[in-house]
Amino acid sequence: MRHITIAAGLALALVGTAASAQTFTAQNHLKVNPLNAMDFEVIEARGEGATGMWCAAADYGMKRLRLSNAQRVYVKTARGPAITAPGRKGVVFTFDASGLTQPPGGSYSVSTGTVGLSMSLGQAIQYCRDNIIEPDDIHFRRKGS
Repeated sequence: MRHITIAAGLALALVGTAASAQTFTAQNHLKVNPLNAMDFEVIEARGEGATGMWCAAADYGMKRLRLSNAQRVYVKTARGPAITAPGRKGVVFTFDASGLTQPPGGSYSVSTGTVGLSMSLGQAIQYCRDNIIEPDDIHFRRKGS
């Protein structure tokens, strides 16, 4: 009986490790949780907003899945209660437009509130640049100025 308990404990530990290994942390520190081969959820945090969510989606597609800049990513489920992180907000993105409940489209504003909105990974990754501090962005004051 003791061996069964130990084996069950090890199996649970391995399942927990496998599930957490799937989580991707984007360069802006948002968590991305795969749902299947085409769909994934970005978990909102630290007030990142829509631009941060698109950045994380692009970073996941390009780094984890090694997709091209031209690949389009779509909002499948608008910002709302997260599926993979209870009590949090999230957006489900997809690379497959055929599963959308609304026809795919674009927007002149950055939003995660409408199903079907899309952009290329190359366009979305540009929102990650807001997190990069360039030397020219830092202005020092001279003492006595």
